[in-house]
Amino acid sequence: MYVTVPELAEYLSMNEAKVKSLVLQGKIRAIHDGEQYLVNKEQFSTHFEQVEKYRLLIQEYLNEPIPEDLDVKDED
Repeated sequence: MYVTVPELAEYLSMNEAKVKSLVLQGKIRAIHDGEQYLVNKEQFSTHFEQVEKYRLLIQEYLNEPIPEDLDVKDED
């Protein structure tokens, strides 16, 4: 599904000028139909999935209990 730059800016919660700048720099793949740039919205779904997986991994790591240190109970 192709969207325009203003629609993409709203989807990404970014400034429209920043999105257009990224398109012109080639950091966001887009096609120009003669009047406006059109961007395939699906290229961002993979990015959002990866960000969500990374967030879950970090949350798992932070929720893991700290193991007891064996040397703490040693009373030599």
